[in-house]
Amino acid sequence: MRVGVFTPLLSQLALPAVLEKLRGLKIDTIELGAGNYPGDAHCKLSMLDNPSALADFRQILADHGASISALSCHGNPLHPDTARARHDAEVSRKTILLAETLGVPTVVDFSGCPGDSLTAKAPNWITCPWPPDYLEVLEWQWNEVVAPYWIGHTKFAADHGVRVALEMHPGFVVYSPETLLKLRSIVGLAVGCNFDPSHLFWQNIDPIAAVRVLGEAIFHVHAKDTQLYPANLSRTGVLDTKPYTDERHRGWIFRTCGYGHGAEWWKEFISTLRMFGYDSVLSIEHEDSLLSAEEGLTKAAAFLNDLVVREQPDTAWWT
Repeated sequence: MRVGVFTPLLSQLALPAVLEKLRGLKIDTIELGAGNYPGDAHCKLSMLDNPSALADFRQILADHGASISALSCHGNPLHPDTARARHDAEVSRKTILLAETLGVPTVVDFSGCPGDSLTAKAPNWITCPWPPDYLEVLEWQWNEVVAPYWIGHTKFAADHGVRVALEMHPGFVVYSPETLLKLRSIVGLAVGCNFDPSHLFWQNIDPIAAVRVLGEAIFHVHAKDTQLYPANLSRTGVLDTKPYTDERHRGWIFRTCGYGHGAEWWKEFISTLRMFGYDSVLSIEHEDSLLSAEEGLTKAAAFLNDLVVREQPDTAWWT
C-alpha cells in the first residue's frame, strides 16, 4: 500500500513543481486529470499526437522518480446534450489511449447519467421507485443508454489493455456497490470501481462493509473523508442540495482524511482493503471546504503516511 495524490488540487503549479512538493511529503505516486471535470493541468491528451511532448512528460516523471496510479477523466458521456456527451466520451476514449501509451493500467471515470428520454435537456437521476414513472425512466436509461454505451466503451478499453474504474457518486447511474456490480454484470470484469469512502458515508453506506461486497472489483481508491452533522441531518436528510461552502447548515461536508473519522477507522479500512486483495494506492483527493488545498494535502499526507507501511516482509517469522 502507498499514498498518492490526485493532482488537480495543485493545478496552479507546473508538474515538476508538483512532484518536488510531493517528494517533500514522502509521496511519489500521482493520479492525473486528463480532462472533463478534473481538468488537464498536468496531463495533456495532445501528447498522443506530439512525440516530443510525450518524451518530455516521461522525462519529468523519470527525473523525479514518480509513477502514475491512474489517469482520470470524470465526465458524463451519457449526457442528454449530445454535444456534451460526445465531448466527454471522446476525452474518455483518448484518455484510455494515453493510458495505454504510458503503461498506466487504470482510467478513472464516472458512469454518467442520461435524461428521461431522447428529447431531454438535462440528466435525470432517479432516487425512488414511485410514482411508477420513475422506474420506467430508470429501465429506459439502463437498457437504451447505459448498457449500449458501456458495453462498447469497456470493450474499447479492454482492447487497449486498460481497465475502467468508475467512481460511485450520487447524481450518476453508478453510485453504490449494488449499481456498480449491476453494470459490471452487464459489461464484464474490465469495469470496476474507484472506491471513494467519502461518497458512501453520506449515503449511510458503511465503506468498510462495502469493501467486502466489492472485493476484486476495487481497482483504485481515493482517500477522502466526510463529516456528518446529526443536528442538521434531522432537517436536511442525506440528499442535501445546499452549496458545499454552506458548511454550518449542511447535513454533511467532505473533509480531509482524519477530520471525519479518526486513525482507528482508517486503519480498519486499509486493513480490509488489503484483506480483500487491494494493496495499491490511496490517492488523496482534496475537497475540504474548511481547509486550504495546502493545509488539506499536508495534513492528509502526514495522517496517511503514519498509517501505511509501503513494503512488507517476504516471509513471516513463523514460516
